[in-house]
Amino acid sequence: MAIYGYVRVSARDQKEDRQLIAIRELSIPEQNIFIDRQSGRDFNRPQYRALVGRLERSDLLYIKSIDRLGRNYWEIQQQWRVLTKEIGADICVIDMPLLDTRSGKDLLGSFIADLVLQILSFVAQNERENIRLRQAEGIAAAKGRGVRFGRPPRPLPGNFHAVHRDWREKKLSLRQAAQACGMPAGTFYTKARKYEAGHGEQ
Repeated sequence: MAIYGYVRVSARDQKEDRQLIAIRELSIPEQNIFIDRQSGRDFNRPQYRALVGRLERSDLLYIKSIDRLGRNYWEIQQQWRVLTKEIGADICVIDMPLLDTRSGKDLLGSFIADLVLQILSFVAQNERENIRLRQAEGIAAAKGRGVRFGRPPRPLPGNFHAVHRDWREKKLSLRQAAQACGMPAGTFYTKARKYEAGHGEQ
């Protein structure tokens, strides 16, 4: 029987220290610890796939919490079945002792573990969707207050006004005017229209 650990963080600025400390306290060999640094929205992760390829019957896999395995309700359950039923490995969720397939292998134990897994998987996905909703609501509220997102507009080049005048007087073609301002023709035309409308901005 081999022992493995799986760690996942979903963003570049997140740290895996908390998970690694918990995993290393179990004396798992370093070569058996797999770390992914990407979203848990699906299971197309290189280290997770490598881990699944290594697991064999009666091996033991530790994860810190169920949301580190993934965040998609249906896919978590599907992968749980793959690991425990098809491969025949055991899983221990450190933060949730009820999710330890080594204990309670009778019908009642399996039922309780499956029920807890369904509840926690649902909670993990629901929280992810709530976060996404709160972000969308926050962005909408900020836009309503006039907050602008994205890059700030670049200032007009110093020669824009003179070039614009020459273009309108047909001394320059649109392409020549755009080249003189160092921008694509479409961009120059858009800025010219806004300038003429009295905005004087991009």
